[in-house]
Amino acid sequence: MPEPQEQEMTIAGHLNELRSRIIRVLLVFAAALVAGLATAEPVYRWILSAGQQRVSIELHALSLWDGIGIYMKIAFLLALAASLPFLLFQIWKFVSPGLKAVERSAALRCVPYVFFLFAVGAVFAYFAVVPMALYFTASINRSMGLHETYGAAQYFSFVFNIVLPVSLLFEMPVLVMFLTRLGLLNPGRMRRWRKIAYFSLVFIAVVITPPDFISDLLVAVPLLLLYECSVYISAVVYRKQLQRSAHRSD
Repeated sequence: MPEPQEQEMTIAGHLNELRSRIIRVLLVFAAALVAGLATAEPVYRWILSAGQQRVSIELHALSLWDGIGIYMKIAFLLALAASLPFLLFQIWKFVSPGLKAVERSAALRCVPYVFFLFAVGAVFAYFAVVPMALYFTASINRSMGLHETYGAAQYFSFVFNIVLPVSLLFEMPVLVMFLTRLGLLNPGRMRRWRKIAYFSLVFIAVVITPPDFISDLLVAVPLLLLYECSVYISAVVYRKQLQRSAHRSD
C-alpha cells in the first residue's frame, strides 16, 4: 500500500497534468475562435441562403447585439468543431494510462465514426428537419394573419437547437459499440429495453419537430432505425467477444 504522502503526490500530479491539458485545449480553442470569427460571415450567408431556398423569410435585428451575437455563436461552433480532435486527443492522453488494452483499442476504433455520424446527423437535421419546422411554423403564423418579423438571433437559435440534438442522437451506434466493447452493454439488454427506447426516441422526435404527424414520422423513423442498427452492431461486437473468450479458454 502506498503511503498517504505518496498518494497525495500522485493526486497532485494528476491534477497538475489535468490543468496543463485544459490550458492547452483552451489555447487551441481561442486560436480556433479567432479563425472562426474570420470565417463567420460566409458561413452566415450560406446558412441564410440555404434556409431561404425552402421558406421565404426576412430576418430583422431586434437588438443592437444580434449581429455580434450571431457571429460569435457561429464562430464558437466552428471553433468547437475545429478543436474537437485536439480535445479528444488530450482526453485520450490523460485517461489512456489507466485503461486496459481492450478499452484503449475500443476507444481508438470508435473515434473516426464519431465525426462521421455527427456530420451525417447535422446534414440530416439541417436539410430535412429544419425546412419542415420552418415551413410548418411559417404556415401557422400566416394562417393566423400574423405579420412575420423574425429576429435573426432567434432564427439561428431555432436552427442550432434542432441541429445539435439530432447530431448527438446520431452518435447512438458508436456509443453502443463502445459500451458493448467495455462489457457494459449487450444485445440482449438492448432488446429488453426496446419498448422504453422506442418511446424515448419517438418522444424526442415529437419535441424537436413541428406538431404534425408527417414531420414526427420523418424524424422518428430514422431514429428507430438507428436504434435497430445499434442493436445489430452490439450483437456483432458481443459475438466476437464471446468467440475470443472461447478461443482463450481452449
